[in-house]
Amino acid sequence: MLGLKLPTDPRWVNIVEKNIDEILTDHAYCEQKAASTAISLIVTFPEYPDLVQEMVALSREEMGHFKMVHDLILSRGSTLGRYRKDEYVIALMKFFPKGGDRKTQLVHRLLYAALIEARSCERFRLLSEELQDKELAEFYRKLMVSEAGHYTMFLKFARKFGDRKAVDQKWQELLEYEAEIMRDLGKKETVHG
Repeated sequence: MLGLKLPTDPRWVNIVEKNIDEILTDHAYCEQKAASTAISLIVTFPEYPDLVQEMVALSREEMGHFKMVHDLILSRGSTLGRYRKDEYVIALMKFFPKGGDRKTQLVHRLLYAALIEARSCERFRLLSEELQDKELAEFYRKLMVSEAGHYTMFLKFARKFGDRKAVDQKWQELLEYEAEIMRDLGKKETVHG
């Protein structure tokens, strides 16, 4: 369903289980960045009212998820760790060339967002199925459903604002590129890395 070309190695969950505080901190910041992305799309592309409406709702939802993760961190007797760069997103953002007209920029940003959400969904599914901590597994199962909706929403908008055939070709190329990135990642207790 997600179209990812390289699934996460299930052994990644073993790394996560040894570093729960680290994955929760990384996850919290991923939710905050997702909310920031939604707000950025509003600010940059205000001429698309349907996109703006969806991004308003998404920014609220993602900050709600941030709060849920933060509350979970606190309930486990920890505090939110420091922010760190997301190697996955940094590498992913190198795929499309900079510049181009506004529609092209919008489509590229929507495709990036769709892929990030798809990978998050895939990782959350793995955590929901493989974590020994059943409370945490259930937490990730609930979030997985939400992430799948985000992925499809971003892809739908990319196809709406761009030429469908061209967008689908770019999407496939981006999926192939992302698979190459993932070959070098999956060895850290981060949502994407």
